[in-house]
Amino acid sequence: MRLGRGTVSPLMVLCLTAVWLMLNQTLAPGQLLFGALLAVALAWSASALRPLQAHLQRLDGAALLALILLMDIVRSNLSVARIVLGLTSRRDIRSDFLQIPLDLRDPHGLAALAIIVTSTPGTVWVGLSPAGDTLTLHVLDLQSEADLIQLIKHRYERRLMRIFE
Repeated sequence: MRLGRGTVSPLMVLCLTAVWLMLNQTLAPGQLLFGALLAVALAWSASALRPLQAHLQRLDGAALLALILLMDIVRSNLSVARIVLGLTSRRDIRSDFLQIPLDLRDPHGLAALAIIVTSTPGTVWVGLSPAGDTLTLHVLDLQSEADLIQLIKHRYERRLMRIFE
């Protein structure tokens, strides 16, 4: 939907209207209409702040990635809890920085990758090279550099490329 200078996302309007109705705890027609008008105004004004629009190619891939990420977050939480509680069977914990070569170039995909690795306990996105082709990642317990690089590239980056590129 286009209104003047910006593009209004119908999904954003729907979500903002739903939030308005939940905040007001009503489905009254007047609140529904006011919420929808407010949502269109907010979505339109926000569109001017985002000159680069995301183009999702595969929504089913995004849903699958969200499920995979949820499982990985739970698994990583358990691993970090074991480290914090000292339940690592006297194994040395090696914290280190890792350079991961990237093929993903879409800025929205890179932002999603940053959210993924930072929301997974034990890893933090540290930086992206100026050329945008290398991710620097800090890992709490780095057991195998090659295995973690393959995990990031195949489990996350490849799926994000299908979704955004």
